[in-house]
Amino acid sequence: MLKKASGSDEFHGGQALGLLKTTLHFINQHLLKLSWLALLVLFMLLFFGSWLLMFLAGESALITPETWFYYFVTTATTVGYGDFSPQTSGGRLTASLLVMPGGVVVFAGILGKLSSFFVELWRKNMKGKGDYSALSGHIVILGWHPERTPRMVRLIFGDTRREDRKVVLCATEEMDNPLPDQVLFIQGESLSDDELLRRAGVESADRVIIYRSTDDKTLTSCLTVAALSETAHIVAWFEQEHMVKLLKSHCPEVECHTSISMELLVRSAQDPGSSRVQGQLLSTLIGPTQYSVRVPENFTGVTFSRLLEFLKNRHEAIALGVAETVTGDDLVLNPEGDRLVKGGQLVYYMSAQRIRTEEIQWRDIEM
Repeated sequence: MLKKASGSDEFHGGQALGLLKTTLHFINQHLLKLSWLALLVLFMLLFFGSWLLMFLAGESALITPETWFYYFVTTATTVGYGDFSPQTSGGRLTASLLVMPGGVVVFAGILGKLSSFFVELWRKNMKGKGDYSALSGHIVILGWHPERTPRMVRLIFGDTRREDRKVVLCATEEMDNPLPDQVLFIQGESLSDDELLRRAGVESADRVIIYRSTDDKTLTSCLTVAALSETAHIVAWFEQEHMVKLLKSHCPEVECHTSISMELLVRSAQDPGSSRVQGQLLSTLIGPTQYSVRVPENFTGVTFSRLLEFLKNRHEAIALGVAETVTGDDLVLNPEGDRLVKGGQLVYYMSAQRIRTEEIQWRDIEM
């Protein structure tokens, strides 16, 4: 007898599993294909149709608006607290034949469609088809190199006291987001395409780094970005110096970098070990690094020697030089001690971490 009972339990369990599979198959095949409007109409028909049947059955305790909503949701989702239940035969039939099975199917369809929506959104963003035009004050990187771009991103995030900017990486390669934990990803056929740059939010970006495979592509991207954004600080890398001069003749505000490997090689030959200094000055991952800070506009001035002493004593930082503008040829490294540092200028310094403008007590050294 026990064996028969066990066999019966297995039989009923198999039936339940089969019914569940059939229901899920039905949902996948039909309900998920319905539009949100169709699902809403189906839900409303079930909600108000079952309420009408309860009303006709004389279930006066269930048909008040707040009670019916509570009862319908808890019953249709199979939670069933039991504090409300139909008291008539018609009400019980409505609950067992319409509310519970219909509610399960409709709610499962809604949840399935929501899940599909979020999965599709995630896949879309991973594939670089998202839209980040609503961002502002972020960093855009144009160009992908499997070794250098990840290092570039590590260096950005290595500055732990930098402004909290999102990073949007744009590439033409067909791939998923290569750095999903650190950057947002945009993929397209051309990095000079207006639609791709719009999705990357270039117009409202604060910084744009352009690192392309060839100088021609870099030049094209620089010109396109400069035409789109009037506020972003654009930084680009070139192989050839004459391409820098060509770009500067059209966009003097773009900050350009070229290969300085020969200069570094000669410096290390003449002053052995110089590569260690250069590496630390450029890297946020190893030791003290070079940063910059803007002097407040209302600052009356201080001599460079006084500023040098003050930064060392108060912040363990070394002032390196002063510039009037972000780009241009006005940078003076290690100026004379009596040179006046005034409001609005940029001070470049070396420190273990970034020092923000508001963290410096400018009044203590003001002349």
